[in-house]
Amino acid sequence: MAARGYGATPRWAAVGLLVALLVALPSVVAALPADDADVPAADLRAAVLASADVGFSGYAVSAGGLALPVSDRLTAVADLFSDRTLVRVWWRGPEEHRVDVVTAAGETGVHRDPGGTWTWDFEAATATRGSPASLALPSPPDLLPAALGRRLLSEAAEDELSRAGARRVAGRDALGLRVVPADAASSVGRVDVWVDPASGLPLQVEVFAEDADLPALDTRFLDLDLAVPPADVVAFTPPPDATVLPAPDTEELIAQAEERAPDVSLPDELAGLPRRTFAGVPDAVGVYGRGVTLLAAAPLPGRLAGGLREALTASPDAVTDELGTRVAAGPLGLMLVTPPDGPAYVLTGTVTLDALADAARRLPGAAS
Repeated sequence: MAARGYGATPRWAAVGLLVALLVALPSVVAALPADDADVPAADLRAAVLASADVGFSGYAVSAGGLALPVSDRLTAVADLFSDRTLVRVWWRGPEEHRVDVVTAAGETGVHRDPGGTWTWDFEAATATRGSPASLALPSPPDLLPAALGRRLLSEAAEDELSRAGARRVAGRDALGLRVVPADAASSVGRVDVWVDPASGLPLQVEVFAEDADLPALDTRFLDLDLAVPPADVVAFTPPPDATVLPAPDTEELIAQAEERAPDVSLPDELAGLPRRTFAGVPDAVGVYGRGVTLLAAAPLPGRLAGGLREALTASPDAVTDELGTRVAAGPLGLMLVTPPDGPAYVLTGTVTLDALADAARRLPGAAS
């Protein structure tokens, strides 16, 4: 279909009012009593992991408190984790869905099909085609409560799981499932996932840093219809007058990282976390850990290292020493490693600053 569901500019005043009303709803609904049920944590997790094909539509909002000190090349990612984002979603399955980011100024829709994604910016009349990749930057669909809840629970060990009562979310009783990471390197204190017991869909996900009272990331449904949406609402064909753009090629960026350090091979373990393997990812790029606790390491070209160093050192909480510069934004750590011999590296993940420093010491050419 050609951009169905995107209206003209005059309607955005009404959309702005809708945004304000929807964002105000969670605090009102959450105050209503909820009925708990005697469902074991392991059974509730199994229901969540089996919910990927449950069809639904509705509105969701994510609110992040992660003020990421990144360069202007990653502002879209930084905004996703630091701002309040309202989305409308139509979900037919993991490879067939649509997620629109709704603001008072317009909408940007991400349409997923088996071949990849279309990102449609209505105001700019641009359509960007992206292909699936083993490693990709986060986008609005990744922060949907259902998608994020499944991912964070997928690798949790049974001894990390417990029940957490019940609450009302999107007008439904939601059962609480808590994950407390066991990895010593983790900077995440806990993750609370609130689940619709009938469908297994996560309705709300809260991520807390260690010893924090407020979540660093809170994503929840505001309104939810558990019915499979029509296929023509999800599908997308660029309008004839649209400008079609290619998406940034993640594989090309990885190849550039490999070219920057062709002879570098990362260790099998960093900060006590085992390395993961992904098809097509070179030895110079590494991902470590599991579930809630993840750490990524990659060489950084000099032209990018300078910008990142400037952004990190501007933070009043930055720690700079012989290893480099590191900073934490809630449970997310970010470090620029500047070894005396070899390329600069960027380390980032849900690990502590001490874990980042430990990982930096084990990189090729790093200071001891």
